[in-house]
Amino acid sequence: MARVCEICGKGKQVGHNVSHANNKNKREWVPNLQTVRILKNGAAKKARICTKCIKKGDFQKAV
Repeated sequence: MARVCEICGKGKQVGHNVSHANNKNKREWVPNLQTVRILKNGAAKKARICTKCIKKGDFQKAV
């Protein structure tokens, strides 16, 4: 399963760790994804959603 939010599509970002000596190492930032039960097309399903979307309430929780 990919590390992508199922609502906003936020995925990993790549860049460099930069030391004081300006040495650069590749690294990646991954979003904070949580598994949440949501209602999609009237049915409950588990989805991986980033915490920003959870705070915004861009979906309807399944009880």
